Amino acid sequence: MARYTSARTASETAADTGAPPAHGGSRTATSTRPAQSARRPRLRSRAAVLGAAALALSLPLTACSSSSAPDGEGPADGPSSSATGSAYSPGPTPSVAPAAYRHALTKALGPLDSALRAVDSAHDGGPLNRALDAAAAKADTAARALQATATPDDALAGNGQLVSSLSALAQDLRSSRGSGGRCAASPRVALGAARSPQNVKLAGHVLTALGYDATLRLPRTERAGHRRLANGAFVHDGNRGGLGRLTIKNGTGTDAVMTLTRSTRTAFSVYVRSGSEATVRSVNSGSYAVYFTTGEDWNGAKSSFTRECRFEKFDDRATFRTVRVAGGTQYTVLTFSLNKVIGGNARTSAVPPGEFPS
Repeated sequence: MARYTSARTASETAADTGAPPAHGGSRTATSTRPAQSARRPRLRSRAAVLGAAALALSLPLTACSSSSAPDGEGPADGPSSSATGSAYSPGPTPSVAPAAYRHALTKALGPLDSALRAVDSAHDGGPLNRALDAAAAKADTAARALQATATPDDALAGNGQLVSSLSALAQDLRSSRGSGGRCAASPRVALGAARSPQNVKLAGHVLTALGYDATLRLPRTERAGHRRLANGAFVHDGNRGGLGRLTIKNGTGTDAVMTLTRSTRTAFSVYVRSGSEATVRSVNSGSYAVYFTTGEDWNGAKSSFTRECRFEKFDDRATFRTVRVAGGTQYTVLTFSLNKVIGGNARTSAVPPGEFPS
């Protein structure tokens, strides 16, 4: 634009001055031309310049907007005609067919439903663990498949919720797998405490209410138990015929079982509830190793608690003696406190669960 403005200004200056050239042929050529004829080229030059400027200004405007002029008006080969012909108007996004999404749901959830039914009917131990692993793999596969599935607009939220819930379910199925150890909750108890099964159920209800069947049969679970024996009850009782006496005070926040062994044999095991004490009489003379375990929910089949369980052993042995003295018999009376006592003289050490006597 600066170039066109400079040329137009030079033309106007020459027309306004009108002074004849100072020398030679240039003066003769200018004086023989009529005054009106001398102005016409300048007017035409000005119109051409303005037309070029207008054309230059119209180019970006035409590229940004479609022409509203009627057919046949304006130059046929001008820039406005070319821009109008190349304009693109996007159409509406096609919606996902509900039937296709229903088919994808059935394909993804069918194998998972079968795997979860297998968990429901599996026996504890190895069969249940294998069923849990298989169901976890199917849950991961279903989550990935539904995440990649084209989803109708009304099912977007429900599908997203189902995908995240299935991923969490896969993790919970694996983590609930039983270790087979003594101090282990049932996998069904662990799965019952997880939130993912309930979240899967809620997501399925949302989609089913919209007409997309996402029903799954989740495996049965169990609530955490609180099994306890009576205070002072014997878990195991051998032949006792001595005069020794043992008192156990349980000041911990959980129940306990104390076990005394001689060599590799268990002499007796007694159950002591939290905040209580129990006394074992008729303890035979001898030297005993003293073990105890604490926790919640006593599993008699495993002779162990299932939650918060600890296995410990007193570092010193318990020795019971019975001797006859003048005027009678002397025998040993011992007291063990399971809570930490200021000024206590007994130390304990942790024991691996597998080494704890049954």
